[in-house]
Amino acid sequence: MAKKGNRVQVILECTEHKNSGMAGTSRYITVKNKKNTPERIELKKYNPILKKVTVHKEIK
Repeated sequence: MAKKGNRVQVILECTEHKNSGMAGTSRYITVKNKKNTPERIELKKYNPILKKVTVHKEIK
């Protein structure tokens, strides 16, 4: 039987790419513990379309 936990899968989307108006999106999937971090997370990840590291925010 699977464990019941607080870890949930979240999607991170690039903020710079979204505002630039270019085609496509840069998204990553990760997991977080909802009990320890109830707010939305922001991580710096590589955007292959813009070819640089940008801020990715959690989307719902």
